[in-house]
Amino acid sequence: MDILAKVHENPSGLPRQVRQANVSKLLDALGRPERELRGMLVVGTNGKGSTCAFAVAAVAATGARVGSMPSPHLQEPRERIRIDGVPVTRAEYTAAFAEVWGAIERHGLPVLAQGIFATTAAVHFRNAGVDLAVAEASIGGSRAAAAELGLDVKVVTGIGLDHTRLLGGSLAEIARAKIEAVRDGDHVVLGRLAPEAATSAEQVLKERTGLSVWRMDHEIHYTARTDGRDGDGRPVTLVDVTTPRAVHRDLPCPLSGAHQHHNLAVAIAAVDATAARGHIREPDGERLRTRLAATRWPGRLELVPHARLDGWTGRVLLEGATNPQGVAAVAPEILRHAGAGAGAGAGAGADGDGEGDGGSGSPVLVFAAMDDKDVSGMLAPLPVHWPLVLTRSDSHQAADPATLHSRLSPGRQGPCLTADDAPSALRKAAELAGPGGLIVVFGSLRLVGESRTALALRPA
Repeated sequence: MDILAKVHENPSGLPRQVRQANVSKLLDALGRPERELRGMLVVGTNGKGSTCAFAVAAVAATGARVGSMPSPHLQEPRERIRIDGVPVTRAEYTAAFAEVWGAIERHGLPVLAQGIFATTAAVHFRNAGVDLAVAEASIGGSRAAAAELGLDVKVVTGIGLDHTRLLGGSLAEIARAKIEAVRDGDHVVLGRLAPEAATSAEQVLKERTGLSVWRMDHEIHYTARTDGRDGDGRPVTLVDVTTPRAVHRDLPCPLSGAHQHHNLAVAIAAVDATAARGHIREPDGERLRTRLAATRWPGRLELVPHARLDGWTGRVLLEGATNPQGVAAVAPEILRHAGAGAGAGAGAGADGDGEGDGGSGSPVLVFAAMDDKDVSGMLAPLPVHWPLVLTRSDSHQAADPATLHSRLSPGRQGPCLTADDAPSALRKAAELAGPGGLIVVFGSLRLVGESRTALALRPA
Protein backbone atom coordinates (compact mmCIF):
# COMPACT_ATOMS: atom_id res chain seq x y z
CA MET A 1 0.00 0.00 0.00
CA ASP A 2 2.96 2.32 0.60
CA ILE A 3 4.17 1.59 -2.94
CA LEU A 4 0.72 2.29 -4.38
CA ALA A 5 0.58 5.60 -2.51
CA LYS A 6 3.86 6.62 -4.15
CA VAL A 7 2.53 5.55 -7.56
CA HIS A 8 -0.40 7.94 -7.06
CA GLU A 9 2.10 10.73 -6.40
CA ASN A 10 3.71 10.07 -9.83
CA PRO A 11 7.31 10.84 -8.77
CA SER A 12 8.52 10.38 -12.37
CA GLY A 13 6.26 13.22 -13.51
CA LEU A 14 5.21 11.28 -16.62
CA PRO A 15 1.95 12.31 -18.34
CA ARG A 16 -1.10 10.15 -17.70
CA GLN A 17 -1.20 9.04 -21.36
CA VAL A 18 2.34 7.65 -21.19
CA ARG A 19 1.64 5.68 -18.04
CA GLN A 20 -1.54 4.31 -19.62
CA ALA A 21 0.39 3.19 -22.71
CA ASN A 22 2.91 1.38 -20.53
CA VAL A 23 0.29 -1.19 -19.40
CA SER A 24 0.60 -3.12 -22.66
CA LYS A 25 4.41 -3.09 -22.36
CA LEU A 26 4.13 -4.31 -18.78
CA LEU A 27 1.93 -7.21 -19.85
CA ASP A 28 4.58 -8.10 -22.44
CA ALA A 29 7.25 -8.04 -19.74
CA LEU A 30 5.11 -10.37 -17.61
CA GLY A 31 4.74 -12.90 -20.43
CA ARG A 32 1.19 -11.89 -21.35
CA PRO A 33 -0.59 -13.43 -18.31
CA GLU A 34 -3.96 -12.46 -19.78
CA ARG A 35 -3.44 -14.57 -22.93
CA GLU A 36 -5.79 -17.38 -21.86
CA LEU A 37 -8.41 -15.13 -20.24
CA ARG A 38 -11.93 -15.09 -21.62
CA GLY A 39 -14.96 -13.25 -20.33
CA MET A 40 -16.46 -9.79 -20.02
CA LEU A 41 -15.35 -6.20 -19.46
CA VAL A 42 -18.00 -4.06 -17.72
CA VAL A 43 -17.92 -0.29 -18.30
CA GLY A 44 -20.35 2.49 -17.45
CA THR A 45 -21.00 5.32 -15.03
CA ASN A 46 -23.09 3.60 -12.35
CA GLY A 47 -23.96 -0.01 -11.55
CA LYS A 48 -20.73 -1.67 -12.68
CA GLY A 49 -19.89 -3.30 -9.37
CA SER A 50 -23.38 -4.70 -8.76
CA THR A 51 -23.62 -5.92 -12.35
CA CYS A 52 -20.28 -7.70 -11.95
CA ALA A 53 -21.41 -9.26 -8.65
CA PHE A 54 -24.53 -10.66 -10.33
CA ALA A 55 -22.49 -11.84 -13.32
CA VAL A 56 -19.98 -13.64 -11.09
CA ALA A 57 -22.83 -15.45 -9.32
CA ALA A 58 -24.39 -16.44 -12.64
CA VAL A 59 -21.11 -17.64 -14.16
CA ALA A 60 -20.35 -19.65 -11.02
CA ALA A 61 -23.73 -21.33 -11.48
CA THR A 62 -22.40 -22.88 -14.70
CA GLY A 63 -19.68 -24.69 -12.76
CA ALA A 64 -16.94 -22.43 -14.13
CA ARG A 65 -14.28 -21.04 -11.79
CA VAL A 66 -14.47 -17.30 -12.29
CA GLY A 67 -12.01 -14.57 -11.43
CA SER A 68 -13.29 -11.04 -11.00
CA MET A 69 -11.72 -7.59 -10.78
CA PRO A 70 -14.01 -5.09 -9.04
CA SER A 71 -12.91 -1.46 -8.84
CA PRO A 72 -12.29 0.29 -6.56
CA HIS A 73 -11.55 -1.57 -3.35
CA LEU A 74 -13.15 -0.40 -0.11
CA GLN A 75 -10.64 -1.41 2.56
CA GLU A 76 -7.77 -3.45 1.10
CA PRO A 77 -6.39 -3.82 -2.45
CA ARG A 78 -6.89 -7.59 -2.29
CA GLU A 79 -10.64 -7.00 -2.67
CA ARG A 80 -9.86 -6.23 -6.34
CA ILE A 81 -8.96 -9.86 -7.05
CA ARG A 82 -11.65 -12.46 -6.34
CA ILE A 83 -12.15 -16.11 -7.12
CA ASP A 84 -15.83 -17.11 -7.26
CA GLY A 85 -16.60 -13.81 -5.55
CA VAL A 86 -14.23 -14.27 -2.59
CA PRO A 87 -11.26 -11.87 -2.18
CA VAL A 88 -7.81 -13.46 -2.33
CA THR A 89 -5.69 -13.58 0.80
CA ARG A 90 -3.11 -10.93 1.62
CA ALA A 91 -0.35 -13.45 0.90
CA GLU A 92 -1.81 -14.27 -2.54
CA TYR A 93 -2.20 -10.61 -3.39
CA THR A 94 1.32 -9.80 -2.23
CA ALA A 95 2.82 -12.61 -4.34
CA ALA A 96 1.15 -11.39 -7.54
CA PHE A 97 1.92 -7.76 -6.73
CA ALA A 98 5.61 -8.56 -6.16
CA GLU A 99 5.80 -10.17 -9.60
CA VAL A 100 4.28 -7.09 -11.22
CA TRP A 101 6.37 -4.58 -9.27
CA GLY A 102 9.53 -6.50 -10.08
CA ALA A 103 8.77 -6.22 -13.80
CA ILE A 104 8.03 -2.50 -13.45
CA GLU A 105 11.40 -1.91 -11.80
CA ARG A 106 13.41 -4.16 -14.14
CA HIS A 107 11.99 -2.66 -17.32
CA GLY A 108 11.44 0.93 -16.15
CA LEU A 109 7.71 1.01 -16.90
CA PRO A 110 5.86 3.51 -14.70
CA VAL A 111 2.10 2.92 -14.90
CA LEU A 112 -1.01 4.29 -13.25
CA ALA A 113 -2.24 2.49 -10.13
CA GLN A 114 -5.08 1.09 -12.27
CA GLY A 115 -2.47 -0.56 -14.46
CA ILE A 116 -0.92 -2.22 -11.44
CA PHE A 117 -4.30 -3.45 -10.24
CA ALA A 118 -5.21 -4.94 -13.63
CA THR A 119 -1.86 -6.63 -14.25
CA THR A 120 -1.71 -7.97 -10.69
CA ALA A 121 -5.12 -9.58 -11.20
CA ALA A 122 -4.03 -11.07 -14.53
CA VAL A 123 -0.90 -12.54 -12.91
CA HIS A 124 -2.90 -14.08 -10.09
CA PHE A 125 -5.47 -15.55 -12.47
CA ARG A 126 -2.66 -17.16 -14.47
CA ASN A 127 -0.99 -18.50 -11.34
CA ALA A 128 -4.31 -19.81 -10.00
CA GLY A 129 -5.33 -21.43 -13.29
CA VAL A 130 -8.39 -19.20 -13.78
CA ASP A 131 -9.29 -18.50 -17.40
CA LEU A 132 -12.78 -16.94 -17.10
CA ALA A 133 -12.86 -13.31 -15.92
CA VAL A 134 -15.40 -10.63 -15.08
CA ALA A 135 -13.51 -7.32 -15.11
CA GLU A 136 -14.76 -3.88 -14.11
CA ALA A 137 -13.29 -0.86 -15.85
CA SER A 138 -12.28 1.87 -13.44
CA ILE A 139 -13.34 5.18 -15.02
CA GLY A 140 -13.02 5.20 -18.79
CA GLY A 141 -13.43 2.55 -21.43
CA SER A 142 -10.73 2.23 -24.04
CA ARG A 143 -8.27 3.96 -21.73
CA ALA A 144 -9.07 1.74 -18.74
CA ALA A 145 -6.23 -0.62 -17.87
CA ALA A 146 -8.65 -3.57 -17.75
CA ALA A 147 -9.38 -3.03 -21.47
CA GLU A 148 -5.87 -4.33 -22.17
CA LEU A 149 -6.96 -7.82 -21.09
CA GLY A 150 -8.74 -8.38 -24.40
CA LEU A 151 -12.04 -9.74 -23.02
CA ASP A 152 -14.44 -10.07 -25.94
CA VAL A 153 -17.82 -9.48 -24.26
CA LYS A 154 -18.21 -5.76 -23.59
CA VAL A 155 -20.95 -4.62 -21.21
CA VAL A 156 -22.17 -1.02 -20.78
CA THR A 157 -24.33 -0.56 -17.69
CA GLY A 158 -25.36 3.05 -18.32
CA ILE A 159 -23.96 6.53 -19.00
CA GLY A 160 -24.15 9.57 -16.75
CA LEU A 161 -22.31 12.83 -16.12
CA ASP A 162 -19.33 11.92 -13.96
CA HIS A 163 -15.54 12.26 -14.20
CA THR A 164 -16.17 15.01 -16.72
CA ARG A 165 -12.64 16.37 -16.30
CA LEU A 166 -11.26 13.15 -17.81
CA LEU A 167 -14.08 11.96 -20.06
CA GLY A 168 -15.84 15.08 -21.36
CA GLY A 169 -18.68 17.34 -20.31
CA SER A 170 -21.60 15.75 -22.19
CA LEU A 171 -23.34 12.39 -22.23
CA ALA A 172 -22.25 11.97 -25.85
CA GLU A 173 -18.57 12.47 -25.02
CA ILE A 174 -18.70 10.18 -21.99
CA ALA A 175 -20.54 7.48 -23.94
CA ARG A 176 -17.87 7.58 -26.64
CA ALA A 177 -15.07 7.38 -24.07
CA LYS A 178 -16.69 4.33 -22.49
CA ILE A 179 -17.79 2.46 -25.61
CA GLU A 180 -14.54 2.93 -27.48
CA ALA A 181 -13.39 -0.08 -25.44
CA VAL A 182 -15.30 -2.21 -27.98
CA ARG A 183 -13.10 -4.00 -30.50
CA ASP A 184 -13.93 -5.60 -33.85
CA GLY A 185 -15.71 -8.91 -33.40
CA ASP A 186 -16.88 -8.28 -29.82
CA HIS A 187 -20.27 -9.17 -28.38
CA VAL A 188 -21.72 -5.94 -26.94
CA VAL A 189 -24.42 -5.73 -24.26
CA LEU A 190 -25.88 -2.24 -23.78
CA GLY A 191 -27.90 -1.25 -20.73
CA ARG A 192 -30.54 1.44 -20.86
CA LEU A 193 -29.02 4.66 -22.24
CA ALA A 194 -30.32 8.21 -22.51
CA PRO A 195 -30.98 9.21 -26.15
CA GLU A 196 -27.86 11.40 -26.41
CA ALA A 197 -25.65 8.60 -25.06
CA ALA A 198 -27.37 5.97 -27.21
CA THR A 199 -26.77 8.00 -30.37
CA SER A 200 -23.08 8.39 -29.54
CA ALA A 201 -22.82 4.68 -28.75
CA GLU A 202 -24.33 3.74 -32.10
CA GLN A 203 -21.84 5.97 -33.88
CA VAL A 204 -18.92 4.20 -32.21
CA LEU A 205 -20.36 0.77 -32.92
CA LYS A 206 -20.75 1.62 -36.62
CA GLU A 207 -16.97 2.12 -36.70
CA ARG A 208 -16.45 -1.53 -35.67
CA THR A 209 -16.94 -4.70 -37.69
CA GLY A 210 -18.24 -8.17 -36.87
CA LEU A 211 -20.14 -7.14 -33.74
CA SER A 212 -23.06 -8.82 -32.04
CA VAL A 213 -25.09 -6.17 -30.19
CA TRP A 214 -27.85 -6.70 -27.62
CA ARG A 215 -29.59 -3.59 -26.26
CA MET A 216 -31.86 -3.19 -23.27
CA ASP A 217 -35.53 -2.80 -24.28
CA HIS A 218 -34.72 -4.13 -27.76
CA GLU A 219 -33.01 -7.55 -27.70
CA ILE A 220 -33.08 -7.66 -23.89
CA HIS A 221 -36.22 -7.32 -21.75
CA TYR A 222 -37.01 -7.76 -18.08
CA THR A 223 -39.90 -7.47 -15.65
CA ALA A 224 -39.75 -7.43 -11.86
CA ARG A 225 -42.34 -8.24 -9.21
CA THR A 226 -42.56 -8.58 -5.45
CA ASP A 227 -43.20 -12.10 -4.17
CA GLY A 228 -43.75 -12.03 -0.41
CA ARG A 229 -41.15 -11.25 2.24
CA ASP A 230 -38.06 -12.98 3.52
CA GLY A 231 -37.29 -14.03 7.11
CA ASP A 232 -36.22 -10.48 8.00
CA GLY A 233 -39.43 -8.96 6.67
CA ARG A 234 -37.83 -7.54 3.55
CA PRO A 235 -39.70 -7.80 0.24
CA VAL A 236 -38.53 -10.58 -2.07
CA THR A 237 -38.11 -9.42 -5.67
CA LEU A 238 -38.17 -11.83 -8.60
CA VAL A 239 -37.03 -10.79 -12.07
CA ASP A 240 -37.76 -12.41 -15.43
CA VAL A 241 -35.09 -11.74 -18.07
CA THR A 242 -35.40 -12.44 -21.80
CA THR A 243 -32.40 -12.36 -24.14
CA PRO A 244 -31.99 -13.58 -27.73
CA ARG A 245 -30.53 -16.78 -26.25
CA ALA A 246 -32.85 -17.70 -23.36
CA VAL A 247 -35.74 -16.83 -21.06
CA HIS A 248 -34.82 -16.81 -17.36
CA ARG A 249 -37.73 -16.77 -14.94
CA ASP A 250 -38.06 -16.09 -11.22
CA LEU A 251 -34.52 -14.81 -10.69
CA PRO A 252 -34.08 -13.43 -7.15
CA CYS A 253 -32.67 -9.92 -6.82
CA PRO A 254 -31.32 -9.61 -3.27
CA LEU A 255 -29.67 -6.20 -3.74
CA SER A 256 -31.92 -3.30 -2.73
CA GLY A 257 -33.39 -0.77 -5.12
CA ALA A 258 -35.29 -0.84 -8.40
CA HIS A 259 -32.09 0.08 -10.25
CA GLN A 260 -30.72 -3.34 -9.31
CA HIS A 261 -33.38 -5.05 -11.42
CA HIS A 262 -31.81 -3.42 -14.47
CA ASN A 263 -28.30 -4.38 -13.29
CA LEU A 264 -29.39 -7.99 -12.84
CA ALA A 265 -30.90 -8.09 -16.33
CA VAL A 266 -27.72 -6.63 -17.86
CA ALA A 267 -25.62 -9.20 -16.01
CA ILE A 268 -27.75 -12.12 -17.17
CA ALA A 269 -27.61 -10.88 -20.76
CA ALA A 270 -23.82 -10.63 -20.46
CA VAL A 271 -23.63 -14.20 -19.16
CA ASP A 272 -25.81 -15.38 -22.06
CA ALA A 273 -23.49 -13.54 -24.45
CA THR A 274 -20.50 -15.24 -22.83
CA ALA A 275 -22.22 -18.61 -23.30
CA ALA A 276 -22.96 -17.70 -26.93
CA ARG A 277 -19.21 -17.22 -27.37
CA GLY A 278 -18.62 -20.75 -26.11
CA HIS A 279 -16.71 -19.56 -23.04
CA ILE A 280 -19.12 -21.15 -20.52
CA ARG A 281 -21.98 -23.62 -20.43
CA GLU A 282 -25.61 -22.60 -20.04
CA PRO A 283 -26.41 -21.97 -16.36
CA ASP A 284 -28.74 -24.46 -14.71
CA GLY A 285 -31.95 -22.65 -13.70
CA GLU A 286 -32.20 -23.78 -10.09
CA ARG A 287 -28.49 -23.39 -9.42
CA LEU A 288 -28.60 -19.95 -11.04
CA ARG A 289 -31.41 -18.86 -8.72
CA THR A 290 -29.55 -20.17 -5.66
CA ARG A 291 -26.34 -18.37 -6.57
CA LEU A 292 -28.11 -15.10 -7.34
CA ALA A 293 -30.04 -15.22 -4.06
CA ALA A 294 -26.72 -15.29 -2.19
CA THR A 295 -25.28 -12.23 -4.01
CA ARG A 296 -23.99 -9.49 -1.73
CA TRP A 297 -22.13 -6.32 -2.64
CA PRO A 298 -20.53 -4.42 0.27
CA GLY A 299 -20.94 -0.67 0.48
CA ARG A 300 -23.97 -0.43 -1.77
CA LEU A 301 -27.06 0.18 0.36
CA GLU A 302 -25.34 -2.01 2.94
CA LEU A 303 -27.18 -1.81 6.24
CA VAL A 304 -25.26 -2.48 9.44
CA PRO A 305 -28.28 -3.00 11.73
CA HIS A 306 -26.41 -3.23 15.05
CA ALA A 307 -23.45 -0.92 14.50
CA ARG A 308 -21.25 -0.08 17.46
CA LEU A 309 -18.90 2.85 17.82
CA ASP A 310 -17.41 3.56 21.21
CA GLY A 311 -20.50 3.59 23.45
CA TRP A 312 -23.01 4.22 20.66
CA THR A 313 -25.20 1.57 19.04
CA GLY A 314 -27.52 2.15 16.13
CA ARG A 315 -27.93 1.60 12.41
CA VAL A 316 -25.48 2.64 9.70
CA LEU A 317 -26.39 2.58 6.01
CA LEU A 318 -23.36 2.56 3.70
CA GLU A 319 -23.89 3.68 0.10
CA GLY A 320 -21.23 4.15 -2.56
CA ALA A 321 -23.12 6.54 -4.87
CA THR A 322 -20.62 9.10 -6.15
CA ASN A 323 -22.66 11.31 -8.49
CA PRO A 324 -26.13 12.93 -8.60
CA GLN A 325 -27.75 10.26 -10.75
CA GLY A 326 -26.39 7.54 -8.47
CA VAL A 327 -27.78 9.23 -5.36
CA ALA A 328 -31.12 9.80 -7.10
CA ALA A 329 -31.33 6.08 -7.87
CA VAL A 330 -30.75 5.01 -4.26
CA ALA A 331 -32.65 7.87 -2.54
CA PRO A 332 -35.96 5.93 -2.35
CA GLU A 333 -34.18 3.12 -0.51
CA ILE A 334 -32.48 5.55 1.87
CA LEU A 335 -35.88 7.10 2.63
CA ARG A 336 -37.35 3.62 3.11
CA HIS A 337 -34.66 2.78 5.67
CA ALA A 338 -35.34 6.09 7.41
CA GLY A 339 -39.01 5.19 7.71
CA ALA A 340 -38.42 1.51 8.54
CA GLY A 341 -36.78 2.42 11.83
CA ALA A 342 -39.73 4.53 12.96
CA GLY A 343 -41.47 3.60 16.18
CA ALA A 344 -44.90 2.02 16.01
CA GLY A 345 -46.61 5.30 16.76
CA ALA A 346 -44.34 7.61 14.77
CA GLY A 347 -43.67 6.68 11.17
CA ALA A 348 -41.80 8.81 8.68
CA GLY A 349 -43.54 11.94 7.53
CA ALA A 350 -44.99 12.34 4.08
CA ASP A 351 -41.67 13.73 2.87
CA GLY A 352 -39.75 10.75 4.25
CA ASP A 353 -38.12 12.73 7.04
CA GLY A 354 -37.67 9.68 9.27
CA GLU A 355 -38.74 11.41 12.49
CA GLY A 356 -39.08 8.91 15.34
CA ASP A 357 -36.65 6.45 13.73
CA GLY A 358 -35.51 5.09 17.08
CA GLY A 359 -32.91 7.81 17.63
CA SER A 360 -33.30 11.44 18.64
CA GLY A 361 -34.80 12.52 15.30
CA SER A 362 -33.88 12.54 11.62
CA PRO A 363 -31.21 10.31 10.10
CA VAL A 364 -27.77 11.92 10.02
CA LEU A 365 -25.80 12.14 6.77
CA VAL A 366 -22.03 11.65 6.69
CA PHE A 367 -20.72 12.91 3.36
CA ALA A 368 -17.41 13.18 1.52
CA ALA A 369 -16.60 13.56 -2.17
CA MET A 370 -13.77 14.00 -4.61
CA ASP A 371 -12.92 17.58 -5.49
CA ASP A 372 -14.54 17.46 -8.95
CA LYS A 373 -17.99 16.34 -7.79
CA ASP A 374 -21.34 18.15 -7.92
CA VAL A 375 -21.89 18.41 -4.16
CA SER A 376 -25.25 20.19 -4.17
CA GLY A 377 -26.52 17.86 -6.89
CA MET A 378 -25.54 14.79 -4.86
CA LEU A 379 -27.29 16.06 -1.73
CA ALA A 380 -30.40 17.29 -3.56
CA PRO A 381 -32.36 13.99 -3.57
CA LEU A 382 -32.38 13.80 0.24
CA PRO A 383 -34.32 15.97 2.74
CA VAL A 384 -32.68 19.35 3.30
CA HIS A 385 -33.31 19.32 7.06
CA TRP A 386 -31.44 16.09 7.82
CA PRO A 387 -28.30 16.84 9.85
CA LEU A 388 -25.10 16.68 7.80
CA VAL A 389 -21.50 15.93 8.78
CA LEU A 390 -18.98 16.86 6.09
CA THR A 391 -15.63 15.09 6.09
CA ARG A 392 -12.94 13.82 3.75
CA SER A 393 -11.41 10.48 2.89
CA ASP A 394 -7.67 9.89 2.79
CA SER A 395 -7.65 10.07 -1.03
CA HIS A 396 -5.33 12.67 -2.50
CA GLN A 397 -8.27 13.76 -4.70
CA ALA A 398 -10.72 14.28 -1.84
CA ALA A 399 -12.24 17.71 -1.26
CA ASP A 400 -11.69 19.12 2.20
CA PRO A 401 -14.77 19.75 4.39
CA ALA A 402 -14.52 23.54 4.03
CA THR A 403 -14.67 23.21 0.23
CA LEU A 404 -17.66 20.89 0.49
CA HIS A 405 -19.37 23.38 2.79
CA SER A 406 -18.88 26.18 0.26
CA ARG A 407 -20.66 24.10 -2.38
CA LEU A 408 -23.81 23.41 -0.36
CA SER A 409 -27.14 24.63 -1.67
CA PRO A 410 -28.31 27.89 -0.01
CA GLY A 411 -31.58 26.12 0.78
CA ARG A 412 -29.99 23.61 3.14
CA GLN A 413 -31.77 23.84 6.51
CA GLY A 414 -30.38 21.13 8.79
CA PRO A 415 -27.40 21.36 11.15
CA CYS A 416 -24.05 21.06 9.36
CA LEU A 417 -20.85 19.96 11.08
CA THR A 418 -17.37 19.20 9.76
CA ALA A 419 -14.90 16.49 10.76
CA ASP A 420 -11.33 15.72 9.77
CA ASP A 421 -11.79 12.04 8.93
CA ALA A 422 -14.29 9.19 8.76
CA PRO A 423 -13.97 7.95 12.38
CA SER A 424 -14.45 11.43 13.85
CA ALA A 425 -17.32 12.10 11.41
CA LEU A 426 -19.07 8.92 12.54
CA ARG A 427 -18.66 9.93 16.19
CA LYS A 428 -20.20 13.35 15.57
CA ALA A 429 -23.01 11.73 13.60
CA ALA A 430 -23.64 9.27 16.43
CA GLU A 431 -24.04 12.16 18.88
CA LEU A 432 -26.58 13.79 16.57
CA ALA A 433 -28.46 10.57 15.82
CA GLY A 434 -28.65 9.39 19.41
CA PRO A 435 -28.91 5.77 20.59
CA GLY A 436 -30.60 3.56 18.00
CA GLY A 437 -30.54 6.28 15.36
CA LEU A 438 -29.67 5.97 11.68
CA ILE A 439 -26.44 7.25 10.09
CA VAL A 440 -26.23 7.33 6.28
CA VAL A 441 -22.69 7.35 4.85
CA PHE A 442 -22.37 8.23 1.15
CA GLY A 443 -20.65 10.30 -1.53
CA SER A 444 -17.36 8.43 -1.78
CA LEU A 445 -16.49 4.75 -1.95
CA ARG A 446 -13.25 5.56 -0.14
CA LEU A 447 -15.33 7.07 2.68
CA VAL A 448 -17.50 3.94 2.75
CA GLY A 449 -14.41 1.75 3.06
CA GLU A 450 -12.94 3.87 5.85
CA SER A 451 -16.29 3.77 7.63
CA ARG A 452 -16.40 -0.02 7.36
CA THR A 453 -12.96 -0.16 8.97
CA ALA A 454 -14.02 2.26 11.72
CA LEU A 455 -17.03 0.03 12.43
CA ALA A 456 -14.70 -3.02 12.68
CA LEU A 457 -16.21 -4.70 9.59
CA ARG A 458 -13.91 -7.11 7.79
CA PRO A 459 -13.15 -6.72 4.06
CA ALA A 460 -15.73 -8.67 2.08
